[in-house]
Amino acid sequence: MLKAEHIRKTYNAGKKVALDDFSIHVPKGSIYGLLGPNGAGKTSFIRIINQITQADSGRITINGQALHPGHIKDIGYMPEERGLYKNMTVGDQLLYFGELKGMSRNDALQEAKKWFDKLHIDQWWKKKLSELSKGMAQKIQFVVTVLHRPHLLILDEPFSGFDPVNANLIKDQIIDLKNNGTTIILSTHRMESVEEMCDYVALINNSKKIIDGRVFDVREKFKKNIFGIVLSEVNEPALENFRSQYEILDLRNENNMLFFDVKNEADQNRILLDLVQVGKIRSFDEKIPSMNEVFINAVSNPF
Repeated sequence: MLKAEHIRKTYNAGKKVALDDFSIHVPKGSIYGLLGPNGAGKTSFIRIINQITQADSGRITINGQALHPGHIKDIGYMPEERGLYKNMTVGDQLLYFGELKGMSRNDALQEAKKWFDKLHIDQWWKKKLSELSKGMAQKIQFVVTVLHRPHLLILDEPFSGFDPVNANLIKDQIIDLKNNGTTIILSTHRMESVEEMCDYVALINNSKKIIDGRVFDVREKFKKNIFGIVLSEVNEPALENFRSQYEILDLRNENNMLFFDVKNEADQNRILLDLVQVGKIRSFDEKIPSMNEVFINAVSNPF
């Protein structure tokens, strides 16, 4: 859907580098997570896609075509800093923004009604934005962003301001949009959202891409061959023999159950065969790092 190749962006006459040789490929119909600490370059990249600013060098294509002004109508962008009119009614804003994106007034009205029904906000049509809570205003911003049925949806911290119930409601709508063919770029600090929603991810730090790929593959790259184990009916002599062969971490005994992690480069099947001699295996799983752990590790120890 979108390819960015060797993008470079600087500010202050080249003194501040925002993006340095930045390249990603966003597959059609996927949710692509864009991660990085504040100031890493995420917003600069998003602004380039939206043609708010231009790259100094590099190339962006959408569906194989070089980025051009005609693509704006196919893009929905929800910035982290929201931009609705506080003293304008919700209904008038939706119709106004829909027409700005090329919709007829009637099409905008019908589409808005569908979203109001999905998000359970039918009673807000004649309210001014200033009368709504931050979370309510966030829902309106989301509807404004998706109203024109964009092919590419860019969401910058879409869950900011939502309580858990409404965050989950918006998450479900984003996944539904993806399942119906929308390509989504998601910039967020909520690592649990990346694990739950994203198919692919790119980590940016200090203007450079550190790592990218499928979420599972990225997490796999940072694993440390640690396995979590729970045993019951433990044979103490066999346990001591096991401890002489493997590096055991966090060993604890609770309610006649033994909990521990083991770090070893050995084959999983060999560990399991040795564990059978120690006790009854209640659970055995490889510790795959969370995206939060990956993020901290990658930013602290870049390749």
